[in-house]
Amino acid sequence: MAERIEMRSRFKGESLVRRTLLRETEAGEQIRIMPDLNVVKIGGHGVIDYGRAVVYPLVEEIGELSRNHKILVATGGGVRVRHILDVGIDLGMPTGVLAELSGKISEQNAIMLSILLSKYNGVRITPGDLLDLPSIISLGMLPVVQGTPPYGLYEHPPRLGSIPPHRTDTGAFLMAEVIGGKSCILGKNVDGLYTENPFENPDAEFIPEITADELLEMHLEDMVLEPMAVELLRDAVHVREIKIVNAHVPGNITKAVNGERVGTLIRAS
Repeated sequence: MAERIEMRSRFKGESLVRRTLLRETEAGEQIRIMPDLNVVKIGGHGVIDYGRAVVYPLVEEIGELSRNHKILVATGGGVRVRHILDVGIDLGMPTGVLAELSGKISEQNAIMLSILLSKYNGVRITPGDLLDLPSIISLGMLPVVQGTPPYGLYEHPPRLGSIPPHRTDTGAFLMAEVIGGKSCILGKNVDGLYTENPFENPDAEFIPEITADELLEMHLEDMVLEPMAVELLRDAVHVREIKIVNAHVPGNITKAVNGERVGTLIRAS
């Protein structure tokens, strides 16, 4: 009889939770699939819901940017997400179901933005198409994807309340990280991060730059981005900062893509 061949594995007999083993895996270098990709997230509540007056100039700006830069546009959900969450929570829906429902809204916005960007070869893709991005962009296309990460029914239970913790800011960051991108830019309706909601308190202090740990330690009552995105930033391998800019101001996205200082910069450390 032929001798059986056993596959060698460093992890043979391991539980994959042993701390020493986990530390050993940190030494391996990870591939950056697209180190020159800029992930630009366009907020639903902060941008798309404002309609033509805000969205049309932004579409032109991003479209022109895509002629010289590699860009992935991720879309937020907006007021329709808030409505479906309100209805779902009132009806007692589990967090995973709420996440499944929310994703449908940001997908709708991705479809609309891809159509608006059609003259720049805008094309709607799904989260499952991320590994095809090098080919998609090399063909001269401008991909647009829904920002909601595809946890769906497997969404993590939140530490507080029942609203899904992984939403579109987090999704945009995770996409930038897994693809090994150059930057993650969140387009909002405010100039950046403040100590309080500037629409409710005009005297709120603007924060131009901060680390993830410093921000989380502030325990702010309200933030312009999802706390989960900040938590994940601390452990990221490739994307070590998140930029928050006012997408209502023409040229701000361009400045952020070009590496100019605008809005708020949140650094991993």
